[in-house]
Amino acid sequence: MTGFVRRTAAAVSLVLVAAAVPLTGAAAAPGPTTPAAPDLGKAEAQWIDRDTVAWNTGGERASAATELVYARRGGMTVEDGELTGGGHRIRLAPVPGGLTEAQRAKYPHLKTYQAFRVDPRDRDRIRTALTGQLVAVQRASDGALKAATGVQTQGVLDDVYAPAATKAPLGPGFTHGKPSLAVWAPTAQGVRLDIGGRTVPMRRDADSGVWSASGPRSWTGKPYRYVVKVWAPSVRKVVTNKVTDPYATALTTDSARSLLVDLDDPELAPKGWRTLRKPPATPLRDAQIQELHIRDFSIADRTAEHPGKYLAFTDRTSAGMRHLRKLARSGTSYVHLLPAFDIGTVPERESEQATPDCDVASFAPDSEEQQACVGKAAAKDAYNWGYDPLHYTVPEGSYASDPEGPRRTVEFRKMVQGLNSTGLRTVMDVVYNHTVASGQADRSILDKIVPGYYQRLLADGSVATSTCCANTAPENAMMGRLVVDSIVTWATKYKVDGFRFDLMGHHPKANVLAVRRALDALTPKKDGVDGKKIVLYGEGWNFGEVADDARFEQATQRNMAGTGIATFSDRARDAVRGGGPFDDDPGVQGFASGLYTDPNTSKANGTPAEQKARLLHYQDLIKVGLTGNLAGYAFTDSSGRRVTGADVDYNGAPAGYATAPGDALAYADAHDNETLYDALAFKLPRSVSAADRARMQVLASATATLSQGPALYQAGSDLLRSKSLDRNSYDSGDWFNALHWDCLDGNGFGRGLPPAADNKPKWSYAKPLLADPALAPGCADIRGAGAAYRDLLRLRATEPEFSLATGERVQRELSFPVSGTPGEKPGVITMRLGSLVVVFNATPQEQTQHVEALKGNAYALHPTQARGADPVVKSAAYAKGSGTFRVPARTVAVFRRG
Repeated sequence: MTGFVRRTAAAVSLVLVAAAVPLTGAAAAPGPTTPAAPDLGKAEAQWIDRDTVAWNTGGERASAATELVYARRGGMTVEDGELTGGGHRIRLAPVPGGLTEAQRAKYPHLKTYQAFRVDPRDRDRIRTALTGQLVAVQRASDGALKAATGVQTQGVLDDVYAPAATKAPLGPGFTHGKPSLAVWAPTAQGVRLDIGGRTVPMRRDADSGVWSASGPRSWTGKPYRYVVKVWAPSVRKVVTNKVTDPYATALTTDSARSLLVDLDDPELAPKGWRTLRKPPATPLRDAQIQELHIRDFSIADRTAEHPGKYLAFTDRTSAGMRHLRKLARSGTSYVHLLPAFDIGTVPERESEQATPDCDVASFAPDSEEQQACVGKAAAKDAYNWGYDPLHYTVPEGSYASDPEGPRRTVEFRKMVQGLNSTGLRTVMDVVYNHTVASGQADRSILDKIVPGYYQRLLADGSVATSTCCANTAPENAMMGRLVVDSIVTWATKYKVDGFRFDLMGHHPKANVLAVRRALDALTPKKDGVDGKKIVLYGEGWNFGEVADDARFEQATQRNMAGTGIATFSDRARDAVRGGGPFDDDPGVQGFASGLYTDPNTSKANGTPAEQKARLLHYQDLIKVGLTGNLAGYAFTDSSGRRVTGADVDYNGAPAGYATAPGDALAYADAHDNETLYDALAFKLPRSVSAADRARMQVLASATATLSQGPALYQAGSDLLRSKSLDRNSYDSGDWFNALHWDCLDGNGFGRGLPPAADNKPKWSYAKPLLADPALAPGCADIRGAGAAYRDLLRLRATEPEFSLATGERVQRELSFPVSGTPGEKPGVITMRLGSLVVVFNATPQEQTQHVEALKGNAYALHPTQARGADPVVKSAAYAKGSGTFRVPARTVAVFRRG
């Protein structure tokens, strides 16, 4: 996409961001400037290792006398141009030429900063200095204060402590049943353990900065918190924080306390857990993934015994589980769960969860009343997507039958069992790129233990919020370690089969590769899981303060190519849908929404000539997508030029960026932005019937299903799922989000105008659509779309040509024989793939495609479709004598050589 969706800090998570369009100037390193007046509320100096301070002091003051001043108890201020309350000093000397090449490579955003060397005589003061207020000071020759600022210490903390800290045990541990606890708090002046109503001192290891305590077996199962006395720059004073464990494995209700729990305790293992047999692992390049929110899945399912809970996935006879089994039998291999770790914005006890206080079902389909009523309860209801991480390695309590204690662990494991027994592996959506809060805020954890370390700081010392909340800094050793440790825990203790990284481009590539290495080291004999079979993929968007590798080599789309870790590809998605989700006019059309071939009334689409040109370019983007977004794939584009995937333009960036199938993940819709059905509602002409809208939905999905590499679908998309045109339903409650497995309940369309906060500018477009009963699909449309989609899944799963392992094989076996010839028609794509020919006809008329090279070969409609659920596709035909394929309107047809 060409932008991003912002959510409130309470709801967090950021959505789909174009790798091609970074924020202007976001990656630029600041050059020399004239510093402002002394300001201890900022932290513009950066202590990057034990020997070096980097400070953008301005050229005219680089030679001024420079030092660090520290006060363990704080109290330093600037009054009347003088630093008061100062303590001990660490002398600094300017380094001619600035940072070394190695330092510039490690900190590219600081490359223009001046460098100052710590006087060797003061090195013994470093550890003490790091436990109090730190100020960088420059003085004139007469001693007058010229500049003063706070100091960022992430780099020096890593240099001094990380070699030992990255190897030290953290969090709960058990040795022969005896419990222990450890927390990394190198800047703390003291740490105590509150456990079971007692306060216990903790011991500090000087090399690692880890504080630890061991106790009797009676500690097991007890609630605990750490009491950390530490200098907090955000409030500029020494504070004593009572804070839960960032390595917690269990919690009390609403995350009030950590619980000292052994995840290997047999009491926490459901029956059959130790011997759980998983479905065969599907390689990432073949993965067909259903993206699913735990509460959405069952909250409106009248056949579920545990609506909205983990245990709904154990209700084998529920409508939702029956549907998942059908998908699994058809070729779906993974269920991707939206965040299921402990989140920060949902009350965990049902008795404390608000519900709308009106009869939402009584209002008109285009009314404002539903969203107003839902909105009043949103802050305290049971709903959130969950992109607001609190504890990364504990299951969310609101999905458990009892949030108090380890029931959530048992029930999460039962959910994994339930999905595995259905033939589906489990992927977790993980959000390590930000926290729900920072500083001294109530929901802050990491920043209360090691202030200024775990969060990514900007040049002035403020916390970066480009992810729409407090960014973390996995480039720092201990945050990077937390990511790896957390994922390994989910893999080994919960038997999770894959991980989807939210905003993976905000991680260093090295961090994500470290996760891959850690998983690859897991073996069934040693760890109970085969880590090499665990899949990884994520959002490789390029934006914010890290854009264009400004701080490190990012885990972005192009950078991750060839690693075996996939990134979402937005190229074909935008071409299929049309425009982008942030267009002022949602009527901008694309390949599957009628551009040129079935135009709507939106002036944003341009003249017929402009529409035709854009549609043909969209077809080129889709062709690249069908190859698996291969950068080096060579073909003839719609203009007749010989190009590669990397030559095709996508908003100023290469459309093709992958090196092998599996590098790019295809999709037509996901939880972010409008559902596919809703996007088509905005874009297709009002005159298009619900039946034809269903056909266009299947065709749009087919561009992902029949591409090389993995594909993801929002759960319910096969059943024409609607969220009543809501473009950002992260906090829109059950009314707009719930899945409806019974077609008699509709598909979610016409449940009122979507919430004003993110949708009001589009209400004028939405209102007439929601009021039109002809746009709401009936059971025949819903069932037909679902069955046609499953036919395509079966077809993909049974034909090896859709699973080519290398770019070389794709080049050899996949082609677009009509592309760039006079026979190429706007709205029609023909793909030859080994013994198959696939024709995507997105036009409202029957189309023929003549392929001279195939004349005389015997082709017939693929048996899966010939015997399948869609009566329309069965009229597709092939004329052997002329090499001509005939395909009905709004249809994807697959032909196989006889």
